[in-house]
Amino acid sequence: MLKIYNTLSRDKQEFIPIEPNKVRMYVCGMTVYDYCHAGHARVMVVFDMVYRWLKASGYDVTYVRNITDIDDKIIKRALENNESIHVLTQRFIDAMHEDERALGVLPPDHEPRATEYVPQMLAIIAQLEKNGLAYRADDGDVNYAVRKFEGYGKLSGKSLEDLRAGERVDVADNKNDPLDFVLWKHAKDGEPAEVKWDSPWGAGRPGWHIECSAMSSELLGKHFDIHGGGADLQFPHHENEIAQSEGAVLHDEKCKGRFVNYWIHNGFVRVDNEKMSKSLGNFFTIREVLQKFNAEVFRFFILRAHYRSPLNYSDMHIDDAKTALTRLYTALKSSPPATVQVDWQEQHAQRFKAAMDDDFNTPEAMAALFDLANEVNKKFDMKLARQLRALGGVLGLLQRDAQEFLQGDMSAGGMSEAEIQAQITARNAAKQAKNYAESDRIRKDLLAAGIVLEDSAAGTSWRRA
Repeated sequence: MLKIYNTLSRDKQEFIPIEPNKVRMYVCGMTVYDYCHAGHARVMVVFDMVYRWLKASGYDVTYVRNITDIDDKIIKRALENNESIHVLTQRFIDAMHEDERALGVLPPDHEPRATEYVPQMLAIIAQLEKNGLAYRADDGDVNYAVRKFEGYGKLSGKSLEDLRAGERVDVADNKNDPLDFVLWKHAKDGEPAEVKWDSPWGAGRPGWHIECSAMSSELLGKHFDIHGGGADLQFPHHENEIAQSEGAVLHDEKCKGRFVNYWIHNGFVRVDNEKMSKSLGNFFTIREVLQKFNAEVFRFFILRAHYRSPLNYSDMHIDDAKTALTRLYTALKSSPPATVQVDWQEQHAQRFKAAMDDDFNTPEAMAALFDLANEVNKKFDMKLARQLRALGGVLGLLQRDAQEFLQGDMSAGGMSEAEIQAQITARNAAKQAKNYAESDRIRKDLLAAGIVLEDSAAGTSWRRA
């Protein structure tokens, strides 16, 4: 029986879906104003793993992961670049999808964009106002009255008094209480027309928190099974989602005022014991990581740690993951890729399943894979080799031809960064000389060596295939 650590209850709980054999899951996705970094990669891969395991367990899963395509940072970046919001966000949505494909992340069943759900946001805000939980401020903003919602802080464990004492929330003149947060932002001078919508409270745009409440309830219903995201979203974003969503259905008997049954949060990615983030300037984009490491190695590195534990990023740790993944592929050298089903009665598969059912314990599940690889090497048993490949596939691993992986990894690893950059410089020179045949030859030669070139307005970057 699957058990999940529920942030709301602060313990592992047996997973019982609202509807038998059906799971509705929502995960907070990316704010698209820049390239995704390694912290985003962990969210992508972790919840891809959860999605895959739920499906492997026989559940009919509806997976929703949103895109935030309207936000203060997006507006600021678009104005700096002198481009439209749509052009900016579409560019980084396309880049995000490229990163996901490289990491073997399955697309969610629904990928709503915030700008497509403004009417649903307005409806929730109107209901909150009707329920006495929202008010219009003098400047035109509409705020949520936190103290009027009983139970605020139940997800994060923070009391209202602790929040006040710690001054965790900015004080603003347009709020009745410093803990209140914005639901609707009034339109400001200088903002482009594409970020202004009409509303009963005047022209403006939604606050960040209301976006997820609207998208999740529209696609999954007012009460659903799983809500996920990074640990940094637990407070205030997810706390505010609960206040909004439950505050809007206070008298709804069908969901009994409950928003989500199980909350799942993945741990931080850390560099030198600090959280990786853009604000700290210590982040690496996924593209930068994949310039140095094979994408499957990076996925393996993420999954080798338990999803709730901190993940310490370093080249040394990823090199170690590369060595470990190579051991698994070495055991598959005589086993060509094939679509095979897992034999769940086999002892290694039973151990794998027990680990995954214990709050998605991927480190223990991988230990079962390594023990199985040892058995393959000892007995040269093709049936066990196929079992190893099938179990790896449950985690989105070990699906490449083993010889290609091993040779391709060696080929890509055989070129230094300086050599790759020299080839890019030569290609740029050929393009300037309009020697397009030579330019194409260099690109093809690099691709054969496992190096993918990507051209943009900023120049040419590269990553490993």
